Amino acid sequence: MLNRLAQETSPYLQQHAGNPVDWFPWGEEALRCAREQDKPILLSIGYSACHWCHVMAHESFEDAGVAAVMNRLFINIKVDREERPDLDHIYQAAHAMLTQRGGGWPLTLFLTPDQTPFFGGTYFPREVRYNLPGFVQVLEYVAELYRTRGNDIARQNASLLQAFGATLPSAEDQVSFSKTPLDDVCNELRQAFDPVHGGFGGAPKFPQPTGMEFLLRHAMRGGDTDARSMVLHTLRKMADGGIHDQLGGGFCRYSVDERWAIPHFEKMLYDNGPLLALYTDAHALTGEAAFRRVAQGIAGWAMHEMQSPQGGFYSSLDADSEHEEGKFYVWTPEQAASLLRTEEYAIAAAHYGLNQPPNFENRQWNLFVAQPLEAIAQARHLPLEQAEQLLASAQQKLFAARASRVRPGRDEKILVSWNALMIKGMAHAGRMLDEPAWIVSAQHAADFIRAALWQNGRLLATCKDGKAHLNAYLDDYAFMLDALLELLQAQFRPADLEFARALADVLLQQFEDQQEGGFFFTSHDHEKLIHRLKPGHDNAMPSGNGIAAFALQRLGHLLGETGYLEAAERTLKLYYPALAQQPAGFMSLLMALQEYLTPPQIVILRSVPGTSAAWRQQLSQYYWPSTLILALEGELAALPETLEKPLSQGVSAWVCLGVKCLPAINDCQKLIDVCQSGETS
Repeated sequence: MLNRLAQETSPYLQQHAGNPVDWFPWGEEALRCAREQDKPILLSIGYSACHWCHVMAHESFEDAGVAAVMNRLFINIKVDREERPDLDHIYQAAHAMLTQRGGGWPLTLFLTPDQTPFFGGTYFPREVRYNLPGFVQVLEYVAELYRTRGNDIARQNASLLQAFGATLPSAEDQVSFSKTPLDDVCNELRQAFDPVHGGFGGAPKFPQPTGMEFLLRHAMRGGDTDARSMVLHTLRKMADGGIHDQLGGGFCRYSVDERWAIPHFEKMLYDNGPLLALYTDAHALTGEAAFRRVAQGIAGWAMHEMQSPQGGFYSSLDADSEHEEGKFYVWTPEQAASLLRTEEYAIAAAHYGLNQPPNFENRQWNLFVAQPLEAIAQARHLPLEQAEQLLASAQQKLFAARASRVRPGRDEKILVSWNALMIKGMAHAGRMLDEPAWIVSAQHAADFIRAALWQNGRLLATCKDGKAHLNAYLDDYAFMLDALLELLQAQFRPADLEFARALADVLLQQFEDQQEGGFFFTSHDHEKLIHRLKPGHDNAMPSGNGIAAFALQRLGHLLGETGYLEAAERTLKLYYPALAQQPAGFMSLLMALQEYLTPPQIVILRSVPGTSAAWRQQLSQYYWPSTLILALEGELAALPETLEKPLSQGVSAWVCLGVKCLPAINDCQKLIDVCQSGETS
């Protein structure tokens, strides 16, 4: 018999619909039951691509004996952290306060009926294991605590709520911005940089695209060659590593080792959108074909495996298939050899490490670039072109054979914030690499968001099977605004500009803290929770406050709207003391600070239809992170005053540098010289 989760849109919740646990989704029904029955709440937070979430589900939530204990002692609530990041942020922070340890998923917390947590952990095994108590033992212990230690719990809860209040930043009267934090963070990252394998810190290693984007921007502006080298070296090593799907394109979430060789195999949309933009920029900087190939792989994966027929992008691919992590991706030499001609296998085995000792469980191989193709061709006395053809043929055969395996589960809910990150990546890469189909893909996704999730002047956060629901969060509005600014540069559509202005207005009306500055994670009319977050730190994704400040600042310069600029400035003032102390935690806000100190260049190309393509193609070959280029062709009605430029027979460029606008430029090379000078000055 199915429980209440069968009616939910989240694939993660639906995975638990057949559990014998009497699960509730988060909502008033569950909270009311806890109050009326005076039972503690067992809150379990996870997501569909999470390996250890599956392990705990199989061990405990599918076990009738464990479920009986849960149902007798608790009101059990299951939450998809991707649909409810507001709850996840709050309770991850609470877990850290209660346990003094890092969090993660599955998150297992026990709450009083007023939603305040008093005990928790992450994964608990069914039986005593990994130096952890058995889950039933934990359940009985916590229930006894609740029955006998009510006064102690109440005192702890009061302290916890007080600690939450202390986490909110307060505005200082006098804040003087400088570029010092921009330089300081580069020095800090130099200390953490791995000069051998790339990346920052040791295992496990995460891609950290926000930090690498900042470093490239800083290198462009300040001539910091170390910053540039750290990023390019890391991107090369990641591309060669097993974290990169060598056959199907795209990147897994992180590497368990320092060499990027063995990933945690789930693939998340939110990683791949920013990485697509980053590899595109690396190609623009260096001209290296390998960077373009990686971008092509990410874009191909996104369009062919992750884009719905309606246009939106799905959320993730599971780490597991057939209850084994990575089973879809790994090989044995015998499997590969049986599919390939002898000469193909010789090249592929040397290139992907199949002729080396196994690097994964059960004597299996996860593919990575063990030896450059040039070295293999030289050793075998083959022309490089012939080696490339043999490898391409081997890749096609291996990929086709892999496609017949049992595929990892795909989480097909469509999240606005994650879609926005991929829309931005696709639009940016499509423009810079002259791939019109990628731009169309980005537009298709943006159009879906506007049609399905923009209702009555507000965004909804998630959609699946035609059902859109849940109030959208700060990240949804900020990331989508940022994506639209990129989409406008790929191809100007008045509807995208109108949508961007509407999103910016809701940000200011519904999310801004009018007293202190900055933006709350939830809107003013959101469900009341035990704490209202205003996050400035970047995590796996950039900070909503950082991207809001960055995008509002850009839109304000583009349209001459001082209200947007002032909101961005208030946000920077609020977080500046913290980012000055610990800049590495605030990379997205540092990018907003960069463009506050040196405003972006605005370039408007004005021409009759079909005449600006050659100019745009030339301009797209350059890495200009602080330049916005909009091509307006033909007669366009109701343009903002700042975009209204006279239309002539040829192409004219109008450039504004901060508060200074230049005369019209009618020569593309002269425009290139002006933009290059503006970027580096």
